[in-house]
Amino acid sequence: MPDLPNDASIPPAPANAGRAFADAANIAAPLSLAGALSRVLQANTDLRAGILEIDAQSGAVMQAGVAPNPELSTLVEDARESTRTTTVQLNVPIELGGKRTARVNAAQLGHDAAGADLAVKRNAVLAATRAAFYDLLAAQQRQHIAGESLTLAIGALAVAAKRVLAGKNSPVDETRARIAASSVKVDLAQAAGELAGTKSRLAALWGGTGRDIGRADGHLDRLPAQASLPHLMEQLKAAPALRLARTELARRQALSQVERAGRVPDLTLSIGAKRDQQAGRNQAVFGLAIPLPLFDRNQGKLHEALRRSEKARAELDGARARLTNELAQAHEALTVAREQAQLLNDDIVPGAQSAYEAARTGFEYGKFNFIDVIDAQRTLLQARTQHLRALADAHRAAADIDSILGAPGATQTVE
Repeated sequence: MPDLPNDASIPPAPANAGRAFADAANIAAPLSLAGALSRVLQANTDLRAGILEIDAQSGAVMQAGVAPNPELSTLVEDARESTRTTTVQLNVPIELGGKRTARVNAAQLGHDAAGADLAVKRNAVLAATRAAFYDLLAAQQRQHIAGESLTLAIGALAVAAKRVLAGKNSPVDETRARIAASSVKVDLAQAAGELAGTKSRLAALWGGTGRDIGRADGHLDRLPAQASLPHLMEQLKAAPALRLARTELARRQALSQVERAGRVPDLTLSIGAKRDQQAGRNQAVFGLAIPLPLFDRNQGKLHEALRRSEKARAELDGARARLTNELAQAHEALTVAREQAQLLNDDIVPGAQSAYEAARTGFEYGKFNFIDVIDAQRTLLQARTQHLRALADAHRAAADIDSILGAPGATQTVE
């Protein structure tokens, strides 16, 4: 597929055409896709928050393995010193039922879930960056096309004015030419606005502004490759979102085990010394305490944990169905966009270009009306704009597939 026109191939527009874009391009160096992805990975707030959550979960794992603290108690009987009895006792709780092991397992799965959640966020952010970058390339090209169309419209206006002065055409043709040129100026202003908005959306992904971006440097015209739908569905089994849902299910099941272990009463072993002032002697003190689970058997928390496990299983099934549908839609969108882009590039745009050149040449020789030139010019602009939109849609669909499958760049292989 031939490259879209670059700066060198576009006829010079009037002094005020695309001035805002030129000024912005001089502020910052050209931005590549790799540069945009690097900025996002370094400064995206969602990713930074995900990293901090993983670190926080590390603390939860550490705390889960800590044994309960012993307790030191003192008991003084009788206020009179001569008959006073003082007892100093150390109470050591002993956990039963595998509580500590269950806590550590649940905390470790929480840590794993935080990592899986970060992977989901990372893929989503990278896919959004790719889509925004190619939208920026399309907006740049649209402004170039609008500038080129304005140059053509001004040239047609000059031809129409000469023919009117020579008495070969009606002044109405010159008026039509002026209206057509003004319409293209409106298109150019809209393209400049879209370009500024696209820059802002891309820069927002790393917490910047549109002024941070000069000219985007990339190849919009290189269509992403397309794998077969069965092959993509096979890769879906390892999708980050499904891995997160499976990890969350395992975590909920581990929390259920924590609450089940909580039904087993813990022991408290006591050892100490008792000083009897009246008898003038010390005595060893030993004790053992165990709660009687007559009323609180942790039944409410266990019921809650079990139901949340079932909820996590339902969410896993829902995530699998949702991602399957989204992947099929993204695959279909990529297929349609690729077909449209290829058809526009191979047939429609060249045909519209030939029709415009023929209409303009015929008008110069008095064989066509100027209205034919305007129609041909409008058709050419629409065809080239549709081509850009189809290219951007193709890259956006490929980015959606990457986001779902968790393989950034897998569908960005060019042909």
